[in-house]
Amino acid sequence: MAKLSEKYEAVVVLSVKNGEEGVPALVTKFSDLLKENKAEIVSIDEWGKRRLAYPINYETEGYYVLYNFDSTPDVPLEFERVINITDGVLRSLVVLRQGA
Repeated sequence: MAKLSEKYEAVVVLSVKNGEEGVPALVTKFSDLLKENKAEIVSIDEWGKRRLAYPINYETEGYYVLYNFDSTPDVPLEFERVINITDGVLRSLVVLRQGA
């Protein structure tokens, strides 16, 4: 029998070029997207601005955000799709949490 809900986590690295107001707007946009798709947000952990291991699009710093959420398997696909077409996102990764 297929599971109706799984536990996921997503790490998103945001560009800091958009200024002080750009980063919180994107953090809110992605959390609202999860809520609209009826995902249960367990936690949103903002790690803050950190130095990147290597430059991405000529940027050396990024703002890291970790989203933990429970949802059906279709929600992470939509979440990744929106992240990939949003300006201001440097990198992202959505994975299934094990043992959580």
